Amino acid sequence: MAHSWPVFGHDWAVDHLRKCLINGRARHAYLLAGTGSIGKTTLAHAFAMALNCAVEDIADRPCGRCRSCRLVQSGNHPDILYSETDPATGALKIEAIRDVTSRLALRPLDGRYRVAILADFDRAAPRAQDAILKTLEEPPPYAVMILLATSLEAILPTITSRAQVLHLRPIDTRLATGILMDRYGMEADKAGLLARISGGRIGWAIRTIDDPALLEQRDQALDLLEEAIRHNRAGRFKLAEDLGKDKPSLRLLLDLWLTFWRDLLLLAEKSMVKPCNSDRLPALERLLYTVGPQEALRAVRATQTLIDNLNTNVNTRLAVEVMFLDYPGLPG
Repeated sequence: MAHSWPVFGHDWAVDHLRKCLINGRARHAYLLAGTGSIGKTTLAHAFAMALNCAVEDIADRPCGRCRSCRLVQSGNHPDILYSETDPATGALKIEAIRDVTSRLALRPLDGRYRVAILADFDRAAPRAQDAILKTLEEPPPYAVMILLATSLEAILPTITSRAQVLHLRPIDTRLATGILMDRYGMEADKAGLLARISGGRIGWAIRTIDDPALLEQRDQALDLLEEAIRHNRAGRFKLAEDLGKDKPSLRLLLDLWLTFWRDLLLLAEKSMVKPCNSDRLPALERLLYTVGPQEALRAVRATQTLIDNLNTNVNTRLAVEVMFLDYPGLPG
């Protein structure tokens, strides 16, 4: 089904939400899950636009041109509510959630719905998550809550059972390449490389167009990983101490490291899939002389475990140390 939503690569999710609107079956709570920069926030804003768009024909919403759509795009719509995370920990605190739910209970000021978008909901502690249960159980007829999460593991079953869960998957490299070429005029070679190193995270790929510093940050993150692999135990623990001081930045770093280890695992298994980090092929091939499939898999699992544990009250420095002990390169 053709659509005009400003969302790329997740047509199935757009079609599902459009059908909900057209058939008058919009839910009061949605949970969009997927890795960072995959498009969750973009989809949430597009849905918020569609809910309050002024165009008469529902099938044509969002139009992107009416006053309501423009206000959502600018981040200034009075009926679109946002949660704020703790700048030090990246956690979604109970006070922030209570503030959003109390405002969500008020009648819309300008549109049909009040829409609350709660980013990083998987970083909220169980007690903080409980703060939205009353709203989920007895939602006002004009309220829609959109929760964003990288994983469902840290989210309470009482939340997931009361929300429509949509899992956003990394998009195909060829599709991402086509989007970057057709929509953003990028040359084929550059678009292909960017599509691969994004790991299917189309939001990250698009942001690099206006913010080339993201590519530099990515290079620095992978350089740091290669350095960590060369370190002995003491060197890795010193690095763990430094990394443990900034949990929000650590999460972004680990997402990039995970793509590297997955590439190594694919190469170790002699997969025909082209590595995401194809520009790092020499470093990956050098590692293959000493790292086999089991060690690569252990590194993948250790990195993913730490990403998941960052949603808890884990001692970050100690958790990084444990991960480093599972990385290859240490003497037995």
